[in-house]
Amino acid sequence: MTYVSFSKDKPLDFVAIGRLCIDLNANEINRPMEETMTFTKYVGGSPANITIGMSRLGQKTAFIGKIANDQMGRFIADYLQRNGIGAENVVIDRSGAVTGLAFTEIKSPTDCSILMYRDNVADLKLTAGEVSEDLIAQAKMFLISGTALAKSPSREAVFQALHYAKKHGAIIVFDLDYRPYTWTSEEETAVYYNLAAEKCDIILGTREEFDMMEAFEHNPDHNDDVTAARWFDYSAKIVVIKHGKEGSIAYTDDGASHKAKSFPAKVVKTFGAGDSYASGFLYGIMQGWTLEKSMEFGSASASIVISSHSCSDAMPTINQVLDYIESCNSGKII
Repeated sequence: MTYVSFSKDKPLDFVAIGRLCIDLNANEINRPMEETMTFTKYVGGSPANITIGMSRLGQKTAFIGKIANDQMGRFIADYLQRNGIGAENVVIDRSGAVTGLAFTEIKSPTDCSILMYRDNVADLKLTAGEVSEDLIAQAKMFLISGTALAKSPSREAVFQALHYAKKHGAIIVFDLDYRPYTWTSEEETAVYYNLAAEKCDIILGTREEFDMMEAFEHNPDHNDDVTAARWFDYSAKIVVIKHGKEGSIAYTDDGASHKAKSFPAKVVKTFGAGDSYASGFLYGIMQGWTLEKSMEFGSASASIVISSHSCSDAMPTINQVLDYIESCNSGKII
């Protein structure tokens, strides 16, 4: 059963708005950052990674965001172009803002952390007036992420984009992507997350991210069924609650819940799993697959990415995901 339907006459499959930054991933793994001397540079940011993932899966994509007028900003712009991602609404900042940086620490495959530099970053300078209605009108699916809601004027830009997406009938996805260091308080976070989620058809997040949204709700047992059910009173058709290694559950507005198996991985680092899962899952939804098949495809994509050093560069193609699934099903060790 399919739970969302897409306009077939729109030229763009997928458009996202939000964070474009630089990931600097530690080359010396199994060390604390204090002892790490070299890093490899990649394009990063959750909505950017998801868009790159969708592009690798053959979808026609575009991005809405703001980049710094510096070498890092130009690196991002070139990367988007080389990966076939429309960047006509990626605006260059002229105020002196900088590119956000994320240094990753890989102490072990299960002990990873990120050191973020987010002061005066260009991606949070995007204004509502810089969001292209014409671009969003061309999109079958439109994705927002929570980080872009953290500060003005980016916050207002996201809500303006949501208005355009609603107006033109795009399926709207909310990747919660909660980063506490960019917010003033938990109450502020909950208010704006909830206001945005009310407008969205598909909501994706971890159990902890949904807990953060329930600051004003009564759900002391952190019950997934209770969490998902409240969103079906608004626009939501699908709510996915992720539980890490324990897997994910997709809830639908007909009262059903859906699970799918996960896949083994030779884990290098844990970050990037959520972004690759999202791109694989959303790709399946756009193909009209069952939720179980879409979740399985997303899980396999996540396993591929956490087995790699990068996030954006490791986003797999369709054949890579299918080969991975086939290898796992046949009992081969990847």
